[in-house]
Amino acid sequence: MKKRILTPLLLLLLVACSRPPQSETVELYVFGTLVTITVWDAEPAAREAAVTEINQTFQRMHHEWHAWKPGPLVEINLAIARGEQAIALPPSIASLISRSQQLYRQSEGLFNPAIGGLLGLWGFQGDGRPNGPPPDREAIARWVSAAPGMDDLSINDGLLRCANPKVQLDFGAFAKGVAVDHAIDILRAHGIDNAIVNGGGDLRAIGSKGGAPWRVGIRHPQGEGVLAALEIKGDESVFTSGNYERYREHEGVRYAHILDPRSGLPVEGITSVTVLHENGGIADAAATALVVAGVEDWHRIARQMGIHYVMLVDEAGTVYMNPAMQQRIEFAAEAPATIVISTPLKP
Repeated sequence: MKKRILTPLLLLLLVACSRPPQSETVELYVFGTLVTITVWDAEPAAREAAVTEINQTFQRMHHEWHAWKPGPLVEINLAIARGEQAIALPPSIASLISRSQQLYRQSEGLFNPAIGGLLGLWGFQGDGRPNGPPPDREAIARWVSAAPGMDDLSINDGLLRCANPKVQLDFGAFAKGVAVDHAIDILRAHGIDNAIVNGGGDLRAIGSKGGAPWRVGIRHPQGEGVLAALEIKGDESVFTSGNYERYREHEGVRYAHILDPRSGLPVEGITSVTVLHENGGIADAAATALVVAGVEDWHRIARQMGIHYVMLVDEAGTVYMNPAMQQRIEFAAEAPATIVISTPLKP
């Protein structure tokens, strides 16, 4: 599916002298990207305590959720492949599975964390960019015929049972959103009500910046710079899934890292999808599902997942939005040549 997660964590505390005294920024390197946490008008002791707790939480996530480096999730996947039953689960992974199952059903299987084997087949389980030709079509067909999905899993009394040994869990399309939500919960628990947590352009913001809305940019998927900007109202997440950063390239052909579970092949036609939602985990999963859904099906999938603000960009540069998102988006100086405003998502 999309973005790889959970690289080793480095904590850097940076307080820029040029910033206004009310604003403090912390930078963490996690999930393969730089995560910045900016708080407004917070007590130093509360900020430092929150950052320490967030750092510890992210370290635990790194260890427990990594899909291809030694840790509990790798052991769970090995046990599933061996056909074992009654597999013990850490509580955090049990929660990820349960939440993912609901999103899997709402997305008609387009968000599917059970496709770790397919991701590995394409070479997208690793820290570097995969090289060489794409996988053999027969190997892809065998994977598709096995059809691993989240409904193959059940949890009872903290024990996991799996009806399909081809299931291999990889939460790369969900974990960053869940982590951002955890960070916001920790900040609030320490009395911080005005903050923004930004993980490589995927973010959640709460409160305001000295009474003014948080203003964030959306990267242009087909070039440098910003495609559009929007203002965050109170408590919202903005997540984008795109095919412009991670891909496999062979003989001049790029194969996107977002894979369609129905075909086993990389998604074509859509370069990015941006979603707004109160919950970061839901926004993260929905952004991936809507890339797979494409222009024809995004309305239905978005509605089923409870998403009311969506913007898609296709390979031709055409922008598709629902009216609610149109009211929020402010395009950069060079607006897209073609913008399609289509059926509202709200009932």
